Amino acid sequence: MNDCSQCSVRERAICQSLSEEALGDLNRIGRRQMLKRGQTMTWQGDESVIVGNVIDGVFKLSASTMDGREQTLGIMFPSDFIGRPFGPKSNHSIVALTDAKVCTFMRAAFDDFARDHPDLEHKLLQRTLTELDRTRQWMLLLGRRSANERVAAFLLEMVARLAEPDTEGPIHLELPLGRQDIADLLGLTIETVSRQITQLREDGVIDTPNRRTVVILDRAALEACADEA
Repeated sequence: MNDCSQCSVRERAICQSLSEEALGDLNRIGRRQMLKRGQTMTWQGDESVIVGNVIDGVFKLSASTMDGREQTLGIMFPSDFIGRPFGPKSNHSIVALTDAKVCTFMRAAFDDFARDHPDLEHKLLQRTLTELDRTRQWMLLLGRRSANERVAAFLLEMVARLAEPDTEGPIHLELPLGRQDIADLLGLTIETVSRQITQLREDGVIDTPNRRTVVILDRAALEACADEA
C-alpha cells in the first residue's frame, strides 16, 4: 500500500478529514487494486466483501432485471467511494469502464474503522446524501425530460466530472461510455442517442471528432438544450 499522503485524490476523497495518525491506521488495512477495462470488481447479489475509493479510472454501476436485461445505474469517477459499507450484500455490479486503480478495504475492517472515526463516518454520510440527491435528479431527468434534454444533461454531467474547472473555450471530453451504455443510462435507444448527438453537432453546439470524443463548443447553448439555462 502506498503512503496516503501521496494519493492523487487525497483532498477529495472521504478520508480527507482524517489526521495523519488515523491515515496511517487506514493505510495499514488497505491495498491498491488495479483493474483492466471491462473487469468486474463486485457482482450484483454477492456478499459485500470490499469497499474503496476510486483513485484513477471510471466505473459503472449496473443491475440485471429478472429477464436478464442489464441497466446502467450510474458512473463513478476518481475520489468517489464504491462498494456497500455496513451492509451484507451488493445490490449492483461494479465494472471498470477504463483501466482503473482503486484503494480497497475489506468491508468488515472498514466498518470497524469508520465506527471508531466519526469524521470519516460523517464524510461517508455526506457523500451518500450527495449521491441520493444526484439519483433523484436523474429520476427527474428520465421521467420528465425529452431525449434532447437527456443527452444534453448527460454531456453537462460529463463536463462537471471530467473537465478542468473554469475551462475557457472549447471543452474536450473523452467519454468513458460507449453510445449503448449512454443509451442504457438515459433510458433511450442507441439510435435516439446517435440522432440527438448528430443534431447537437449540426446545430454547432458540439463537435464529435470520433465516437468517444466530444468537444463542447457552446456551453450556454448546451445548458439551454438541457433546460438548465
